[in-house]
Amino acid sequence: MLDEFIWGKVSRISPEAPVPVVDVIRETFNPGGAANVARNLREFVENVHLLSLAGTGADAETLKRVLESNGIKLDAVVFDPTYTTIRKTRIVARNQQVVRVDRESRRSLTPAQQEQAISHFEKLLPSLDAIIIEDYDKGLLTQELVDAIIERARNAGKIVTVDPKPSNPITWHDVTSVTPNRSEAFRAAGIPWNEPIEEPLKDKALLQVGKILLEKWRCEHLLITLSEHGMILFDPGQAPYHIPTRAQEVVDVSGAGDTGIAVFTAALAGGATPVQAAEIANHASGIVVAKTGTAVATREELLESFGD
Repeated sequence: MLDEFIWGKVSRISPEAPVPVVDVIRETFNPGGAANVARNLREFVENVHLLSLAGTGADAETLKRVLESNGIKLDAVVFDPTYTTIRKTRIVARNQQVVRVDRESRRSLTPAQQEQAISHFEKLLPSLDAIIIEDYDKGLLTQELVDAIIERARNAGKIVTVDPKPSNPITWHDVTSVTPNRSEAFRAAGIPWNEPIEEPLKDKALLQVGKILLEKWRCEHLLITLSEHGMILFDPGQAPYHIPTRAQEVVDVSGAGDTGIAVFTAALAGGATPVQAAEIANHASGIVVAKTGTAVATREELLESFGD
């Protein structure tokens, strides 16, 4: 996806309707969706490949340029002239989002494109340490494609982490980690929503959700992000582990989940324990939510966050 930001200022209300008039100052473009995860990963690892679907128009060219300038490899991306690249436009005034405009189409890979993508993935696999599967329920991820990727990756002994979207009825199974947010976790577990409490380890509904999802997804680790309450890690046979938030200030939560799974996966691939990886990811997410827009945590910022 392509994230477009239109930055401006508001000094009056429109005479045509009771809405603010934004005087545009500048426009910026950032990678969005799975591309934002890749951008976050690139801050910490050298080789990052994207496997996805994009169009061939102006938005695709802008996204391609931004990603290549960040050193992200696009050799596994399927560029289809019949597909419209997803663009999300956010209009921001005084660091407050006024409105978001989405241009998107939901479509999966054609059988020929899927065969091409899986073949390319197989060629890349020996050089990979980990695979992140990002589901935004935009049509790309089907059960057939997911099963093919997970089977090949796990047979090769690779780390596989998943950011799920419960609205897409994918059956996740036998992966290293799944990292839903709290609302996604409740929905995936089939448990009615309960408002969070200050002490997550005493949140009976949340603990029940964690137990259900560990069994349902048969994953080695379950990391649920809890917004201002940090994160909670569930491992089979062990007590849940809560990590309080490190954010000093929350400006914009967009993209925080992307940062979390990127850094968590990179840390696991680097040899960190699940608890260590979750702590590192929590620090990174705390850095990102203090920034406006889809942002990244740099190595320097992450190291500095451990100095206090």
